[in-house]
Amino acid sequence: MSSTPFPSGTILGYPRIGRRRELKKAVESYWAGRSSLDDLETAAAELRAVTRTRLAGLGLGQDDSAIPETFSFYDQVLDAAVAVGAIPARFERLRESDGSIGLPAYFTIARGEGDDAPLEMTKWFDSNYHYLVPEIGPDTVFSLSSDRIVREFEEAKAAGFLTRPSIVGPVTFLLLSKAADDAGAGFSPIERLDDLLPVYVELLERLALAGAEWVQLDEPGLVNESITVPRDQQLAALERAYAVLGAVAGRPQLFVAAPYGSLDDALPVLAASTVDAIGLDLVRGSLPTGLDDAAVSALATKTLVAGVVDGHNVWRGDLAGAFAAAEGVRALSPNVSVSTSTSLQHVPHDVADESLLDARLVSWLAFADQKVAQVVALARGIRDGGSAIEAELAAATAALADRADAPGVRDGAVRARLAGLDDSAFSRGSYAERLAAQDAALDLPPLPTTTIGSFPQTGEIRRARAQLLKGDIDEAAYLELMRDEIRRVVDLQEEIGLDVIVHGEPERNDMVQYFAENLDGFEVTQNGWVQSYGSRCTRPSILWGDVSRPAPITVDWSVFTQSLTEKPVKGMLTGPVTILAWSFVRDDQPLGETARQVALALRDEIADLESAGIGVIQVDEPALRELLPLKNADHADYLDWSVGSFRLATAGVEAKTQIHTHLCYSEFGVVIDAIQNLDADVTSIEAARSRMEVVDDLQSSGFDHGIGPGVYDIHSPRVPSVDEVRSLLEKAVAAIPERQVWVNPDCGLKTRGYDETVASLRNILEATRAVRAQLADA
Repeated sequence: MSSTPFPSGTILGYPRIGRRRELKKAVESYWAGRSSLDDLETAAAELRAVTRTRLAGLGLGQDDSAIPETFSFYDQVLDAAVAVGAIPARFERLRESDGSIGLPAYFTIARGEGDDAPLEMTKWFDSNYHYLVPEIGPDTVFSLSSDRIVREFEEAKAAGFLTRPSIVGPVTFLLLSKAADDAGAGFSPIERLDDLLPVYVELLERLALAGAEWVQLDEPGLVNESITVPRDQQLAALERAYAVLGAVAGRPQLFVAAPYGSLDDALPVLAASTVDAIGLDLVRGSLPTGLDDAAVSALATKTLVAGVVDGHNVWRGDLAGAFAAAEGVRALSPNVSVSTSTSLQHVPHDVADESLLDARLVSWLAFADQKVAQVVALARGIRDGGSAIEAELAAATAALADRADAPGVRDGAVRARLAGLDDSAFSRGSYAERLAAQDAALDLPPLPTTTIGSFPQTGEIRRARAQLLKGDIDEAAYLELMRDEIRRVVDLQEEIGLDVIVHGEPERNDMVQYFAENLDGFEVTQNGWVQSYGSRCTRPSILWGDVSRPAPITVDWSVFTQSLTEKPVKGMLTGPVTILAWSFVRDDQPLGETARQVALALRDEIADLESAGIGVIQVDEPALRELLPLKNADHADYLDWSVGSFRLATAGVEAKTQIHTHLCYSEFGVVIDAIQNLDADVTSIEAARSRMEVVDDLQSSGFDHGIGPGVYDIHSPRVPSVDEVRSLLEKAVAAIPERQVWVNPDCGLKTRGYDETVASLRNILEATRAVRAQLADA
């Protein structure tokens, strides 16, 4: 085993999509057949080289192994699954003759092909990043099936960089996996640990031969109390895993990182192991207390990596407080390094790219590059003493004070309105009365059909938006182009036979940014892209001040759409929790207070939609589960303010106005009571990729409101067949009373093309009519 000291400052990961989304463009070009596999590999290698050079230039190049190798073509959990050969049986045909899994197969597993559905996708802890869920069964064969992690380390070494290879750790990999469909009752993937570990051993041996000094094993599963594997089993697996990996002869040194929260009772287990460095998230977590003498003695022999720079948000923050937190770790070990709390994949590249942002706001912000600079400064302070970084600490403290006093950060009118609310502002009354009123007003058939809201954003739509921003067309011309698209979308829905019509949202660049651009208290970026999943990127808005609505936002679009059809039109809004989750939110007050401000702005918008004659209004909350804290003790407070903010937004309408909400890609069983407490009349949820698993939770909970379990996985280019949709619907109506069931896709159709969208919706309607006929015959 090598004995190179751990770098004094590092990061847990860096954005991998490129400053101008170069990876997205290269991957999608390859998928579309416009470029070759070699072209894609070349583009990715160039992006990795640019990243290493950039990080070295920012100061991480001073220590070997300070730069992590965290590049991914699609997802880090998929990377691990392919590396260890853990792919479902339906994709075994994609292996090469030598047993390896190449990049084309990797993408097929992620996106599906023909009748072979892709891996399920869900949220990565409490972030807006989505990972692919491995499927593990008793017969899954583990083998080193991709050596890409080794090759990328060797690529860096050849270019003069001794980097730190990174992979999801074996315990977290199994904790995040699901049992394969044929696994049998009671099986848990964690049972396969002893079969998996030899592959990690082989990988460590290969990395040692390549010259790696340190390897990063990410184990965030250990901080998440929502994982259903019993804690004693998790800790036993942790002890076993690092006993095996620590015993590898000649291995690189092991750095186990556990971002997103506190390790709690897992920390003494890691302390007692032979791992060499342990990462502590001191932004979402805290220093351990109450450790016994054995744990204290063991930790004193480790390098403790203090995650004190927030990798999850964009604020410059309290650098002096971060330095004090890092210094506090010296009480546990003399060997202390500094890092980000999480990978920087959650933040944009560089605030210097934002030339249109107000300079005062910019002075309060730190994107990935600025956070790297903060880590480098703090590491210098840890090495040389606080006096060495007095200027950096003072500048950050001054920025904090300026932010607190800036106009708009606090709005007296907004705060007075919130203070005047009483309990009646959060309640709509009896659901039974609302159901009767809505049945009379809407007159919908059994299994009513609708979509989630957005339709494909075509090149023409995006070009029109760009032309408007550049001044090439005026507002009137742009509005007419958008109205033409709405006419097309309405005609299409009428022709297909959908029951509740949407306008398709052509005018919206993003479901959160669109509202942020029309609410006070927000700013939007030009180049602030972050990865959501695969090649999908978003630009989170920056919520910096008190929130209010200066004017109606969506009303004219909905009224125009209703003028085109006799069918009900659904007004479309994004809910307060999701606006917070998918923005970079101010960190100077409780989230619940900010959520209520957003809810009041939406309440005003809903009132205007209802007054304009819109009888169905959807308030999307796909992030409700995403923001659920990882620690059980924090759940009650979160559910109180998140549910309360939704009810505050929606409780002002009449009984006949039907309120919908939408949730996607989460383990809904964990928050089923909260979904009921939202008191939406209809809730649509992701269910296709998980093959309708959620209906069991709905049935056992006694959920009695309208529910639309999705029947079309829009995150895959596959077109579901009529039989596939019919099977999903039959499973739904077998578990849920017919009167409750709605039929819809899993999510909005923005990212799909029109050909696949139209084909899929036609199949959905054909399957729906068949199941309606079955129910009528029964």
